[in-house]
Amino acid sequence: MTAEFSEIFLSTVIGRTVINSAGVELGILRDLVMVPGEVFPEVSHILFRSRKGTKSLPWSEVALFTHVVISAASINPPGLQSYKPRQGDILVRRDLLDKQIVDVDGAKVVRVNDIKLGKLHDKLCIFTVDIGFRGLLRRLGYERFGERVARLLRKEILNTEISWEYVQPLEANSSKLALNIARNQMNEMHPADLADIIENIPIQNIRTVLDSIDAETTGDTLYELEADMRNVVISQMDDEQVSDILEEMEPDEAADVLSDLPEERAQDLLEMMDQEDAEDIQELLEHEEDSAGGLMTPDYFRLSSNISVGRALELVRECAEEVETVYYGYIVDAQDRLEGVVSLKQLLLNSPDTHITDVMEENIKYVSIDSEPVDMLETLAKYDLIAIPVLDEDNRMAGIVTVDDVLAHYLPHFLKNKRR
Repeated sequence: MTAEFSEIFLSTVIGRTVINSAGVELGILRDLVMVPGEVFPEVSHILFRSRKGTKSLPWSEVALFTHVVISAASINPPGLQSYKPRQGDILVRRDLLDKQIVDVDGAKVVRVNDIKLGKLHDKLCIFTVDIGFRGLLRRLGYERFGERVARLLRKEILNTEISWEYVQPLEANSSKLALNIARNQMNEMHPADLADIIENIPIQNIRTVLDSIDAETTGDTLYELEADMRNVVISQMDDEQVSDILEEMEPDEAADVLSDLPEERAQDLLEMMDQEDAEDIQELLEHEEDSAGGLMTPDYFRLSSNISVGRALELVRECAEEVETVYYGYIVDAQDRLEGVVSLKQLLLNSPDTHITDVMEENIKYVSIDSEPVDMLETLAKYDLIAIPVLDEDNRMAGIVTVDDVLAHYLPHFLKNKRR
């Protein structure tokens, strides 16, 4: 016999009476057992508390399922038995309510307040999860009161539901679920948003989230985390995975990450990395963290003085993915001595046949490798620069410091003072 019901929320049936076909009370509904379905997860059994403990009744033997009463199809249901928990069982109330969802569109973590059930092919299925305030009110039994208050205030309590087709378990066949929306969209999210999400999900689920994004995105996300949280995340990964991620990061950012790790593990990771990448990072680690040498990146858009503007633009296209910033091209000789600088705007405004030395700026603003952040910030602000070259003790080009690197140095101090 098929159960009769329309769409119904879990909060309205939990705690309702379960009876047999003669109207005799069997117990009080406590939970639903969920199994995978063709489209949506399906309820295989209902669980209710009786005088003799928790009982399990197959969904196929449920005749009526409403927010008022739940009825078995017979007086003595043949499938009725004591419930014995099995590893891997997913219970809707226990394992889904209050669990977290990564909301990709909103770039935040939200909580499951209620669950909408519905009929599909004679099965009781999970259609949506309710993450909104209405779902919370309904679950607490205050939905009608909330609506009255909202009408007085001339406001509306919106329905905020997410279809299960956009919700996937972070761990397959796990009874300890954290939920995640559209994991395949995570690579499209800004690393700062991903960092916020990682800081708000259970530590045991961090590794699964990281496995959903590529190495480059993971590296950018790690850099956005606070040092303590970053080290927690790295502890969830093996050395090979961490070294692969570090190779994808900008050298200055990778150096920052390694400087916060125990020295022994940092050296082990450097030894596993590509030699050229490791040498760039090791050089940065040798400088004071708060100096230009510690903040700079050794990767910059390098040009020679014997090319045309057209050739320079070709080089921009060739190296744009490998260089942190291409707003400026730095003209250096064979000994890495800085001869001039040219902006991307200047390259675009001049004829391709123009010689690079005819458009480059020779009065170059720079900082030394041991310059302090305040000196870099003043120079960048005074001359309205996006990046500034860093010269070593022999006046050779060592790298560049970008304005965002300097601001990132000051931002934690600013936020700390703002909280006081």
